[in-house]
Amino acid sequence: MYNILVVDDSPMIVDVFVAMLERGGYAPIAAYSGPECLEKLKEITPHLILLDIMMEPMDGWETLENIKANPETKEIPVMMLTAKQLTPEEAQEYGAYIEDYVMKPTTHRQLYDAIEYILKRRESISKDVDGAKEAGVEEQIVEEYERLSKSVDVLKRLFKILESTYNLNDEDVKVGENISQAIKSMEMSIKLQEERLAQIKKSFNQ
Repeated sequence: MYNILVVDDSPMIVDVFVAMLERGGYAPIAAYSGPECLEKLKEITPHLILLDIMMEPMDGWETLENIKANPETKEIPVMMLTAKQLTPEEAQEYGAYIEDYVMKPTTHRQLYDAIEYILKRRESISKDVDGAKEAGVEEQIVEEYERLSKSVDVLKRLFKILESTYNLNDEDVKVGENISQAIKSMEMSIKLQEERLAQIKKSFNQ
């Protein structure tokens, strides 16, 4: 059974997610603030953290930075929960540190699908990494493959959210120049990372 830490400063929302997770066969653990989350992580290592963004006084992004700055907790996957729109700046700045971004409210099925996708992706990447190590691929290359495999997938998912949020495919909707440039920059970053990932995969098969 997977342990999942739910972090939100609204007890009502925590209760909702705890009930949803229990119904899905997961073992939820509750934390009601960023600092409480960090304290609980000194005692437990959950399989996944569901972290709300809009909390006070420590918001979700600051909590995330603390989790990823600690060598003992940085490998724990984190999925951000929020009712606010994702900005291109947030996607660029934090995309490398998160596993997914889920809008509230969410359905049971959407939540379960997102969780299972994250856990299966991690298993798949670990399997590829183990195979590469056994084949004698350089450790530095293996680490780059591991990082890019997750990064490309997460950034593509975040890019789709931005596309729908800002109606990029609707010519009648005018998007601010800064937002447009940030999204184009993100698209280029994804393309470059995909090309590098393809090169590494090709080298694995040689």
